[in-house]
Amino acid sequence: MSFSKEQKIIAIDPGYDRCGVAVVGEISGKPDVLFSVCITSNKSDEQYLRLTSIFKQLEDIIEKYKPNYLAIETLFFSVNKKTAIKVAEARGSILTLAGLKNLSIIELSPQAIKLALTGQGNASKDQVKKMVNLTIKNVNQKIDDEIDAIAIGIAAIQEIKLNNLKKGLAK
Repeated sequence: MSFSKEQKIIAIDPGYDRCGVAVVGEISGKPDVLFSVCITSNKSDEQYLRLTSIFKQLEDIIEKYKPNYLAIETLFFSVNKKTAIKVAEARGSILTLAGLKNLSIIELSPQAIKLALTGQGNASKDQVKKMVNLTIKNVNQKIDDEIDAIAIGIAAIQEIKLNNLKKGLAK
């Protein structure tokens, strides 16, 4: 994996109710958000219709921005198993879309994202949000799901650069 200014990442904080999405790239060597949104699904719809809605909206975003990578948070197991299963289903449909669009996948754990942004794998949501706001200008008005997706995108850029350093590809 290499990362250049022409490349883009679609970063996703997966969910079936609310799905944070950000398209992130680099301008002058610094991360920048090209687009972000929180996709919501109709709570009265059956699960398969909710997943279809998210899939179609993500497909439209991918077609418009043509990212090279899809970065997604790994599943965080919560106490609520029913919710975890539905989020896992959302992740599955998102990963399927990435495969159909031939995107390289970057999966990051919540701890890895926190570590990349704050230097601490156990950082609070507020600490992550603060670092996103310091890294990217004008994200204060975004909702939490979008900020989480932006954080995933920033962490993914760092992951790609770190892998390049390990392989000796960095300039």
